[in-house]
Amino acid sequence: MQWINRIRQVKIVLVVLAVVLSVASLVVSHFLVRDLKAEEQRKMEIWAEAMRSLNNADETTDLTLVWTVLNSNNTIPVIVLDSEGRVQDYRNIETTAASASALDTLVLNRALSMRRAGRVIRINLGDADYMEICYADSLILRRLAWWPYVQLGVVLIFVVVAIFALLSSKKAEQNKVWVGLSKETAHQLGTPISSLMAWHEVLRETYPDDQLLPEMGKDVQRLQRIAERFSKIGSQPEPKPENLGEVLSAVVQYISRRTSNRVSITCQLPDEAIIAPLSAPLFEWVVENLCKNAIDAMEGKGSITLTAREEPDCISVEVADTGKGIPKNRFSSVFTPGYTTKERGWGLGLSLAKRIVEEYHNGRIYVKNSEIGKGTTFRIELKKH
Repeated sequence: MQWINRIRQVKIVLVVLAVVLSVASLVVSHFLVRDLKAEEQRKMEIWAEAMRSLNNADETTDLTLVWTVLNSNNTIPVIVLDSEGRVQDYRNIETTAASASALDTLVLNRALSMRRAGRVIRINLGDADYMEICYADSLILRRLAWWPYVQLGVVLIFVVVAIFALLSSKKAEQNKVWVGLSKETAHQLGTPISSLMAWHEVLRETYPDDQLLPEMGKDVQRLQRIAERFSKIGSQPEPKPENLGEVLSAVVQYISRRTSNRVSITCQLPDEAIIAPLSAPLFEWVVENLCKNAIDAMEGKGSITLTAREEPDCISVEVADTGKGIPKNRFSSVFTPGYTTKERGWGLGLSLAKRIVEEYHNGRIYVKNSEIGKGTTFRIELKKH
């Protein structure tokens, strides 16, 4: 659980860092946009004064400075209206209209929009005559206003990629642990199993009528099958068409002989055989693990029902028990390595079952439903082909 907590801490740090960077970026950009907007407003006030000077000029007035000021505006959209609301002049307005009338209408609508936004400066010309200078934010200012959100998206993408890389790295490390542990377990089991098989043959020849030897032989074969399962972890087994009913019946038969009479295990199968692509040794392991967990959840007393169906889009196997149930907020975490409710054990069973179903059978396993005090149903979905 330590590495799980470490990953959770790193994810929290990354999220907090992303929030801090985003808030800082938004705050800095807000003040920067506010200052630039105030600067553009001062420029427009100067531009409006230049327009006033131009309208009040006579033949002797030097207009060099006025024209310099008027022509220096190459970024701020501006429209000049007379007292009748007619367009007199405009600058830096994007126009796509084809005809002159359509162009006038477009510019006038833009001016009215600027006026409604309060971006207007009135110039009194005397005798109730006036001009209105309507303006909007420059293209640079508009882009700058959107830039913090672009930064926010970049930071978010960075955090997502960092978390994904962290989880992928941890998963790869976890896979190496799985494979190493499984291969070593299979290797260590090989020698004693071979010895047990030899001793069993000796006992069969010495005591051919002993009734316990067949059961002993089955247990030795069982150990050999378990070693075979461990040896397959890390390699990609080739699923073969198997009779799902026979696989489930073998699991029921094995579990029934090794649990108390207070636990009833039933298998509900359709009349017609269900053929599914399976690695039988590994799939049996998954169902056995679900049954053993169910027995632990029922504390050795209750019923387990295995149901197999061939549905339109998949083949389903459900394992239902009458145990103590699982809280809804734990439906996903029960498959996390290290998660366990038992005092003993490493909490690897359901995690390994999930890996076998998803990676080796391209299927899906999840908690279909669970109710505290009444029981839990696990569902496995397999592809038909």
